[in-house]
Amino acid sequence: MGKADLHIHTSHSDGMFSADEMLAHVEDQTDLDVVAVTDHDDLRGAWNVREKWASGRHRFEVVAGMEITTIEGHLLALFIENPVPSLRPAEETVDAVRRQGGICIVPHPFTWLTRGMGERHMRRVMGKGRAGIGFDGIEITNRTPAGRAGAAKAKRLNDSEFWLAEAGGSDAHFLPAIGAGYTEFEGTTAEELRAAIQARQTRGVAGRHPSLRDLGLGQVMRQTYRGIMSTPRAVGWGPTAWSFVRRIVAVR
Repeated sequence: MGKADLHIHTSHSDGMFSADEMLAHVEDQTDLDVVAVTDHDDLRGAWNVREKWASGRHRFEVVAGMEITTIEGHLLALFIENPVPSLRPAEETVDAVRRQGGICIVPHPFTWLTRGMGERHMRRVMGKGRAGIGFDGIEITNRTPAGRAGAAKAKRLNDSEFWLAEAGGSDAHFLPAIGAGYTEFEGTTAEELRAAIQARQTRGVAGRHPSLRDLGLGQVMRQTYRGIMSTPRAVGWGPTAWSFVRRIVAVR
């Protein structure tokens, strides 16, 4: 069975490692077969990693993606080649990803610690009934504090009602966290991963997330500050704030 970490952030957004550092770590310190680069609201980090990956010889494959801030919450878009606008309704965002042939995964759902999509919003999107609208997978293993907060509910609802592909990701912002959560699938390549997600034949697996002591308090504090400063700029928080607020009010 193959292993894929579908949720990794580099220093292009609020991660604490470069593309070169990430590639070396995945190669030497993990047994992952596929990794997805999903920087916040920006595809350039994934392009950078993939370009460097292509210039070397690696035993794993790289998927380009981004973690998009929709009005309702975050959405992982995988297998995309063009950036998708942020601060749009989830249905509109899913449409934009689908037009590229991409895949939509709901990360860290039902959590209050970050911008996780809520149950009501998920049900609304999944209940539209239009061809191409809906999610492909739901993250049921994410070993960060934010991811753990809603994991049990995500697993329960997915097993009983949603029946989406199980996804696992580390939501790594630090090198030692890469692979702490992963998606198990039949095969080893990115295309086999895509096929397994679309066939709903994947399994989210939880590993050990590094502790605060492992990471170091100073490093965690620097990453927290980096996250606060980088993500709002990436989504154009300043010039679009009032528009964003009006959209939220309309959706809710």
